[in-house]
Amino acid sequence: MRDPYQVLGVARGVSAEDLRKAYRKLAKEFHPDRNQGNEKASERFKEISAAYDLIGDPEKRAKYDRGEIDASGQPRTRGFGGGGFRPGGAGAGDARGPFGAGGFGFDPHAGGEDIFDEIFGQMRRGRGAAGAGGARANRPMRGADRHFNLKIGFLDAARGCKRRLTMPDGKQLDVAIPAGLSDGQQIRLRHQGDAGRNNGEAGDALIEVTVEPHPFFSRQGDDLHLELPVTLDEAILGAKIPVPTIDGMVAVGVPKGASSGTTLRLKGRGFPLKGGASDQRGDQYVKLKLVLPEKPNSALEKLIEGWVKSNKYDVRAKYTVD
Repeated sequence: MRDPYQVLGVARGVSAEDLRKAYRKLAKEFHPDRNQGNEKASERFKEISAAYDLIGDPEKRAKYDRGEIDASGQPRTRGFGGGGFRPGGAGAGDARGPFGAGGFGFDPHAGGEDIFDEIFGQMRRGRGAAGAGGARANRPMRGADRHFNLKIGFLDAARGCKRRLTMPDGKQLDVAIPAGLSDGQQIRLRHQGDAGRNNGEAGDALIEVTVEPHPFFSRQGDDLHLELPVTLDEAILGAKIPVPTIDGMVAVGVPKGASSGTTLRLKGRGFPLKGGASDQRGDQYVKLKLVLPEKPNSALEKLIEGWVKSNKYDVRAKYTVD
């Protein structure tokens, strides 16, 4: 696999946030759902996902930067130390050992049995160490996690929903979106990532959810906010008006003499509280906006002219500058 930094088109010192942005941009561009039947795009998406799985994880990124693991996430093997095979602890050409400067030799005055015991003892120990290394290489290894993006509507995030996600290999997963999910939150599907090695468990699928904005609702924490137009007569006389909520339309009373900016609170009509009971929710705040008729109305103008002669009032008395 290529260097993951090159795959994602970022420098090694890139911040975690900028790294995430680069990944999301590429994942969106090459996602199989947008490139159906395009094998090259599918392979590119797999490469992008694998790269982010490695350096998007702080611990794995640190190991990769230190050279402890390679671009596929596997431990780097270290070569044998210099000096070659030195049986008996004596270096090649060491006159003090049983091997002379000319290479392999036999000293008739040394205990021959001890010499060969030492040689073959070291070879047996070497095979034992190699066997231990082989055992480590064959140990179960967990598969890599896979990262995905999923876009849902504002009301789907409020109410909860199910969405089908297509994996790079064509496999489809049904993802349950819990009610009250926030933009950028992540859902973990255990054992839906890459397969493990040597009977190791599979990695996970990590799904980052993007919540699309709504035409007139906005969210602040678990509270819902809405600016709602009211007519002149509704504001002056008061009225029961239909108000949209994430549960549907409800009738709400507008108090007499309501001004633009008057805010009504609908208790328990917001988003489900994160980590709270299923019936615990935030509130909805409805800010009234007084809207006059689109076209001038002569009857209304005459009425106001007659009314203002004896009821004139100042709403800007405090708005003065010395």
